[in-house]
Amino acid sequence: MTTATGTGTFTPRPGAAPLSRMIRAQAALETRMLLRNGEQLLLTVVIPTLLLVLFSAVRIIDTGAGEPVDFLTPGVLGLAVMSTAFTGQAIATGFERRYGVLKRLAVSPLPRWGLMTAKTCAVLVTEVLQIALLTVVALALGWSPHGNPLAVVLLLVLGTAAFSGLGLLMAGTLKAEATLAAANLVFLLLLVGGGVIVPLTKFPAAVQQVLQFLPISALSDGLRTVLQHGAGLPWADLGILAVWAVLGLGAAAKWFRWE
Repeated sequence: MTTATGTGTFTPRPGAAPLSRMIRAQAALETRMLLRNGEQLLLTVVIPTLLLVLFSAVRIIDTGAGEPVDFLTPGVLGLAVMSTAFTGQAIATGFERRYGVLKRLAVSPLPRWGLMTAKTCAVLVTEVLQIALLTVVALALGWSPHGNPLAVVLLLVLGTAAFSGLGLLMAGTLKAEATLAAANLVFLLLLVGGGVIVPLTKFPAAVQQVLQFLPISALSDGLRTVLQHGAGLPWADLGILAVWAVLGLGAAAKWFRWE
């Protein structure tokens, strides 16, 4: 006796999962890896928190009129975004590439841009935790934020996209050791010269004209404009971040190498 079987009734059905499901699964994996890495937590959580507490409690640098915490908090929030989206992601992805993790992902159905999207989503989740912690610490230190929360969210999202693209570009084109050195060096240089804890007005006028176009300067200045001064959308800073985001993500999508 034979039994007729209709087409498509066999299980399991081989084939790739829907793209949205693949990105969600990869983003969840990337988030767990970020939160389990002690060195990443030091870079993304401990250092920004210590800088906020130290420079708010002790007036080491003249930040102008008002309480130091009101000037420092927006800059430290920008630093937190940079440390996670750029420095941490560049180093982690660079070593994933070196150890062959990305090479194996390259043969999976997940496209290159899907991997970048998943990594950016993981960064956003980590940043939510960072910002929540830094906000609690800043409020405890006497911070008085102002402005439109939607403007803050827009700045943080564009800043994340900009730094994520630059981090992935570095990790996908340089060797892991070079990425480690370059990412940490850039982090330190932008910490000093990006308006995070030292106002850009402390630099010579010619230098200010260059520094103001850096992504960390635009992010810090935009957040400070909204949170400290209660202004509306800082269009100039948003424009700078948008340009960096387009250039960084576009270059990463084009030149990122899986091995």
